[in-house]
This record gives sequence, C-alpha cells and structure tokens, in this order.
Amino acid sequence: MDSHAELHYLTYLDSMDKTELYNLMTQYGDDVRKYAYAMTRNREQSKDIAQEVFIKVYQNIGSFRGQSSFKTWLFTIVRNLAINELRSSYMRRIVLFEWVRSDRTAGSAEAVYLEEQSEKELLDIVLGLSMKHREVLVLHLEHGMTKAEIGQLLNLSEGTVKSRLHRARKIVESKWKEMKR
Repeated sequence: MDSHAELHYLTYLDSMDKTELYNLMTQYGDDVRKYAYAMTRNREQSKDIAQEVFIKVYQNIGSFRGQSSFKTWLFTIVRNLAINELRSSYMRRIVLFEWVRSDRTAGSAEAVYLEEQSEKELLDIVLGLSMKHREVLVLHLEHGMTKAEIGQLLNLSEGTVKSRLHRARKIVESKWKEMKR
C-alpha cells in the first residue's frame, strides 16, 4: 500500500520529471500491468495499457489532488483505459495469471504437472467470472486493496464490494468443487 505521506508531494505537482516517472513506474508498473491483464485477459493489451497509463500520469499529474490514494487514482486510469480497449477490440482468451502460486517446493515431475494443471483450472474459473466479480476479486487478492479502496475505485458502496467479493468466492468455490468431481 502506498503511504499518503510518501506520495503527498504529488498533489502539489503540475508536471513531473523523468526520474519521478521512472520511480512511479518501478513502484507500480507490475500492479498496473497485472490489473490491466485482469481486465483485458490479454498480455499484449495489458502491456500497451500500462504504457499508456504512465504516459497519462506524466501528462496529467497536475490533476491528482490527493482526494484518494495515489494507487486508487492510478488504478482508475488503468480501469478506464482497459474499458475503452475492451469496447474497441475483440478479446482473445488467455490464461495464466501470476497471483495463483503454490508455497510448495518442487516435487516430482508428476506432482509439478498436477499442481500447474490445478492452477490453470483455477485461473480459468477466475477469468471466466463476469467482469464485476473478476474485477473485485483481483483487486482484493492480487493488489491487496481494501473494500473501501475498491469501492472508491469502482464508484461502488463498500457493501456492494463486499457482496460481489462474497459472490465471486462462492462461484469460484462451486465451480472448483464441480470440476473436481
């Protein structure tokens, strides 16, 4: 999570230099790309969106007023660009997300294969969720955003976010159990 004190100076900037941009890209680049990927399900589009996000941040840092955390403001830009991209192009189905990882150490080739298959199946389920369920689940699990932050980003009440998270988890659990029968 970004600290308000850390990024408070950004509220006073009308422009930024390349060093500040580089620092923001280093700090938030992976999160931006992963969120864009969760929205688009397309690696190339997510990379393009990530680049465009930081160009917009560079050009529009003066519009950041600190009314939300910098990460929330940044993710709003990601979300808007991803939605625009989804509206303007068709989507390919691509699976493999970074956030489902096992804590186990490598075992036999068979065990590794089965684990990878399970991860792939789980990712298929998550990526198959509706946008409204997938988005809250990814923001919460992958990016560690609170329900309040997600609500602010998506312009939803905290109760709606909580409900969507609950529903997303139930759907994933149900489909996972169904798949394992």
